[in-house]
Formats: sequence, C-alpha cells, structure tokens
Amino acid sequence: MGSIANAFSSSIGKKLIMGITGLFLISFLVVHCFLNAFVFFDNTGVLFNEGAHFMATNWIIRAMEVVLMAGLLLHIVQGARLTFQNQAARPEKYAYSNGSANSKWYSRSMGLLGTLLLMFLIVHLSDFWVVSRFTGIEQFNGGTPLDAAGHEDLYAVMHAKFSQPWRVVLYVLAMISLAYHLLHGFASAFQTLGWNHKKYTPIIKALGVWFSIIVPLLFALMPIAIYFGWSF
Repeated sequence: MGSIANAFSSSIGKKLIMGITGLFLISFLVVHCFLNAFVFFDNTGVLFNEGAHFMATNWIIRAMEVVLMAGLLLHIVQGARLTFQNQAARPEKYAYSNGSANSKWYSRSMGLLGTLLLMFLIVHLSDFWVVSRFTGIEQFNGGTPLDAAGHEDLYAVMHAKFSQPWRVVLYVLAMISLAYHLLHGFASAFQTLGWNHKKYTPIIKALGVWFSIIVPLLFALMPIAIYFGWSF
C-alpha cells in the first residue's frame, strides 16, 4: 500500500490522477451540455425540466454525482499541488524567459484558469445544484415550483438567475476560461495516460480543439439565449 501511495504522490502519479479525473470530467461535460441544450428547443422549459428530473431521480446518476464530486475535488487538489510544485522548482526568475517558444500561454496558465473555473463552480453549484438537491426552488416561482408536467421548474430558476446581466457575463467569461483549459487539458489527459500513437494522436488533438470550442460555446450561449429570449 505504501508503494502505491508513494507512486500517486510522485510528480508522475499526480499527473496520472489529473489525466484520469480530467477524462472523467470531460465525459460529464458532454452529458451536461446535451441536457442544457434542451433550453434552445423548448421555451416552455418542460423539456429541460424533464431532463433535470431524470438526472435528479435516477439512482445511477445520483451515485455518479458522488463520484463526480470526488473526482472534481481530486482534480482541483492535484492541479493546485502540481502548480505549487512547478513554481517551487523555479524559485528564481530567469533574466530572460521566452516561455512562448515551447508552449502556449494557456498551457502555462492552467493554475490561473483552474482558479477562475473554481470560482465559477462555487457560484454555479450554489445557484442550481444546491437549490435542486437541498433547499428547494419555491422562492423562484411564486410559491408554485412545478411546471406544466408536474416537475420541479428549474427552468424558472434559470430565468431568475440569468435575468441578471452580471451572471450572464460571469458564465461567458467562465466558459472562455473553460475553452482554454480544455485546449491544453483534453489532449494532455490522453498523453498523460500514455495513449500516444503517430496515427491517432493528431486525431485526438484535432478532436480536442473542436471539443474545446463547441462545448464551452454551447454552455455560454445558454445564459445568453435565456437572457434575450432566444429559442429555435
């Protein structure tokens, strides 16, 4: 057990954990983005609320929430440890540093981007997840927290939250941070796990670029669409 603990506490072990948890969080983003996209096709909110109801009542999803939270916390902790470790390894600044010659700025700023996303997550979870799972949503829907189908009206919560311009701006800025975070993290997760191949690595990198653009863009469009009343 000691050797296993030492392996995961090493620099390589920390990066391995980052890769595993990163891929898990990427899969969560796909599911979450798919459900959120319902807001674009139904301005009554019934379709979105049905998806939210399924997520809230399915025992498999609820169990995965626990795993997700554990993976998210582990990803944050390991990311912070790697950032501090890298900074400690370079206690003195060089007289001249040309970091852009070897890496993109966002690759060198994962700690900052991760911190911005953490701040966003705190607001996001308190706005929706805590309301959905613990406190209830009556205060957002005039004392009638059910939609026409009899489900909790989380769509009404979204309208209440995204009627405030500062929240819309916060979400858009957070999704820009997520895009840059994914630009580095998507391909890096596969590389860390040793999934490198001269044939498949370029495909993974290209897929990572498209994923880093499309998914954050859809997330960012959601509060914008609600704020301006867009639907298809």
